[in-house]
Amino acid sequence: MITQIPQTPTLEELVQEINRFEAIISEWDESQRCVAVGLKRAIEALHKAALTNLIKNLKQESMSALRHAVADELVYAVLLYHDLVKPPTPPLLERIQIALEEVRPGLKSHNGDVELVAIKPPDIVEVKLIGTCSSCPASTLTLSQGIEQAIKKHCPEITQVVAVNNSPVVNPTNSSVISPFSSTIETYWVKVATVNEVTESSVLAVQIADKSLILYRQGDNITCYRNACTHLGYPLDRGKVENAILTCPVHEFQYNLETGECLTAPEVFLQLYEVRIKSDNVFVKMQN
Repeated sequence: MITQIPQTPTLEELVQEINRFEAIISEWDESQRCVAVGLKRAIEALHKAALTNLIKNLKQESMSALRHAVADELVYAVLLYHDLVKPPTPPLLERIQIALEEVRPGLKSHNGDVELVAIKPPDIVEVKLIGTCSSCPASTLTLSQGIEQAIKKHCPEITQVVAVNNSPVVNPTNSSVISPFSSTIETYWVKVATVNEVTESSVLAVQIADKSLILYRQGDNITCYRNACTHLGYPLDRGKVENAILTCPVHEFQYNLETGECLTAPEVFLQLYEVRIKSDNVFVKMQN
């Protein structure tokens, strides 16, 4: 007489059966669910303890048989569920691409992007910032707090993330940075407002030719900055001012209006204009 060995259910079939019972239990009242969940946890704890002891008691020469058994998807799934095996680590390249995909939506919201340039073993990754992110004064912050953190989270073996070809590009015909050694600089003073027009602890936007400026008043002191966020150049005059801190209304970069320092990216500052007050009138020094 031949005994027929029952066919072993597949992993998918077994998981579907578990899901079916869990769906039924989810309709029970809370006290009944607690009993079912408690029973489930007790059985799982028993299975994990038994499997752990089994693995510990295997002789060294039997380890190859265990590795062979783990190749079975049912055995692997159960051991993985009980944290008795580690999932395979994806290749380094794949993990870096996963990290870049995580930060890409944020970069694209700023009209930027990032691409992988090279992996230099054992621990260096080179990337390239693209679009507005490549010339943004806060690109160092973008690299260190965004891209670098994401890569190191997925790839702990990487210790350095380097941006290549990331020098800010300055348009020589429309630059807010002027060399102090230029012999063509001409300066002049322009009346922009009266003292009373600049409300205490707030900003006032003024337009001088093609330049938009903001004035900030704290007591008797008035400072003037270019009305443009150092990140992507959006106007700042509609931003919220609180305790001398101005927050960009678009991407929430913050600035200390007493110093012009960007608190979000401390290495950059708002462009400062010299101010003079005469007979309750506010004058700003401009350059040709």
